[in-house]
Amino acid sequence: MSRNLDVSPEVSDVVRAADTAKADNIKRLWNKSTPYWFVSPYLIIFGVFGVFPIFFMVFLSFHHWNPVAGLGSMRWVGLENYELALTDPMLWQAMWNTLVMALLSGIPQHLVALPMAYLLVSLGAHARHWLTTAYFLPYITSTIAVSMIFYIMYSPQSGLINHMLRALADGTLTSWAFGWINNFMPIAWLQENSLIRYSVSFVVFWKYVGFNIVIYTAGLATIPNDLYEAAKIDGASSFQRFRYIALPLMRPFIFFAVTLTIIGNMNLFEEPFVLTRGLQTAATNGMSISNYLYRVAWEWLDMGSAAAISWILFLVIGTFTGLYFWLFGRKGLEGN
Repeated sequence: MSRNLDVSPEVSDVVRAADTAKADNIKRLWNKSTPYWFVSPYLIIFGVFGVFPIFFMVFLSFHHWNPVAGLGSMRWVGLENYELALTDPMLWQAMWNTLVMALLSGIPQHLVALPMAYLLVSLGAHARHWLTTAYFLPYITSTIAVSMIFYIMYSPQSGLINHMLRALADGTLTSWAFGWINNFMPIAWLQENSLIRYSVSFVVFWKYVGFNIVIYTAGLATIPNDLYEAAKIDGASSFQRFRYIALPLMRPFIFFAVTLTIIGNMNLFEEPFVLTRGLQTAATNGMSISNYLYRVAWEWLDMGSAAAISWILFLVIGTFTGLYFWLFGRKGLEGN
């Protein structure tokens, strides 16, 4: 009590001013940080599940680690995981399988999707909406369910595909054209090594062609009808309007769709995994690099080698994507 009485009024004013300034600073800091508190849950989740795994995978690729034995079993091996992966014939076989299936399924997707989208736009808005939705349905259907259905359809004895081919081969009106198919029956679509890549590629094509149709339909809808009408008055046929008007103006959309296809097809996992699961005779030619990565990690429990393979896959995808950007990026992004 006695100390308070000794404080002069000037000193009390200075103390109150300091307290007020301190409170103002805290309030200002709180107001500035408020938006960050609202987005902090996303930042925390993104850091834990997005950023941390990247750095941990880099760290892991230089170690040998069996997760069953715990973190204490982690052992530094340097570049050994990368050397083992790059000298493993199975990795190169899986890489080749992935590249072949990416081409077999990717190129037909765009060769079919672009003309189909042009046809849908030509039919008018009502038909376009209904048919685009129908083509898009396979894309939003579960990949596992789609692969299981095709697994049953590919069955040599009871599969729907072989039944249809037999019907065509034995039909009165179609036997003259398809009779030769009986020489190859029953066709083992998933058991024969020479057919497994085509079988998997067809499933991938069927599932993703609708997605590309939607992209191209949206792109074609941005082209003014005046251009088509002017060309029509000049006597241009439907094919010429597609070739000289629609196709050049669709370059940015084609570039975008092909880029997505390259990245997606190089990461093929579910389709070959489900279709070749348990089929050891065909698993070699049907195994993608993502399937091989899964096998190394979760069947052989070699997380270090799996991390090294994942970075090799990242470099391969980056190389193909960069090469595509270098070859077609300028024309694709600029359009016409």
